[in-house]
Amino acid sequence: MVVLGIESSCDETAAAVLADGRRLLSSVVASQDAIHAPYGGVVPELASRRHLEVIVPVVEKALADAHVSLPDLDGIAVTQGPGLVGSLLVGCSVAKPLAYVHRLPLVAVNHLEGHIYASFLTDDPPEHPFLALVVSGGHTALYHARAPLTYALVGQTRDDAAGEAFDKVAKLLGLGFPGGPVIERTAVAGDPKAITFPLAQMSDGGADFSFSGVKTSVSLYVKQRAPLAAAEVADVAASFQATVVKMLVRKTVKAALHQGIKRVVLTGGVAANGRLREALEAAAIEHGLRLHIPPRHLCTDNAAMITAAGTVRLAAGERAPLTMNAIPDLALAV
Repeated sequence: MVVLGIESSCDETAAAVLADGRRLLSSVVASQDAIHAPYGGVVPELASRRHLEVIVPVVEKALADAHVSLPDLDGIAVTQGPGLVGSLLVGCSVAKPLAYVHRLPLVAVNHLEGHIYASFLTDDPPEHPFLALVVSGGHTALYHARAPLTYALVGQTRDDAAGEAFDKVAKLLGLGFPGGPVIERTAVAGDPKAITFPLAQMSDGGADFSFSGVKTSVSLYVKQRAPLAAAEVADVAASFQATVVKMLVRKTVKAALHQGIKRVVLTGGVAANGRLREALEAAAIEHGLRLHIPPRHLCTDNAAMITAAGTVRLAAGERAPLTMNAIPDLALAV
């Protein structure tokens, strides 16, 4: 089965071609970082306009790189949600007519499930059941993947996503956008123990996350001590990063042990963070857990992961009608 996947949920325009659910023939990603950098975050209208400009060339390049044409395909997968509605609409509006004209089966994919399926595009794919920590700019959640295409929500953020907190702290420190990579680079020169930022604890003891407290604490620290010297900025970045990583690792390991799950998947854009990868790997070894992490280029938004999830759903007989529409708040599980 050869499937074309299209991803446009936020600010990356992407297309990929996958054969047999595992063999990646091509993957093309057009980044919008330079467009949104002056604003310190993604501007939805600018994102959707840019998708309109580049999505056809991106799809054409993915097909060309894979050395296939549209009639060679066995299906098309597209991100339906969650994400920015304007951005999602662009991808859906391209996928549906392509499927109609070429009489190809169409399947709608949840973006978060796509992130989880990035881990299946490796030499060491996870076996079910497993616990997936999906952590990105728009989402931070824990899912129990009991069986293929079957999920239960274990915990989620009650306010900011982890990646969003990285972006906001980077803006506070004047470091630029996107926040995750620049915070990580800046933190290398800092002391992660220099400043004690609050570690959110849920009063009900649940597996949910909260990052608004640490973000507010950083904001107050910066305002009280402005202007910060370069060394102080590095210390803030390192201490903030350490706090977020500690929170993510503790919650994930605790949830896995509580659920009796021995396999853990770390995925999403923030999963590209080296400190998080190292810390969760160390914790997994300590507690006897098997950890699966996709390579960095499959953690950030891409269409390969959407194609992987879509291939499984196509093989299961799922089909999306041509009346299918974008759902910006699409849930993976409840």
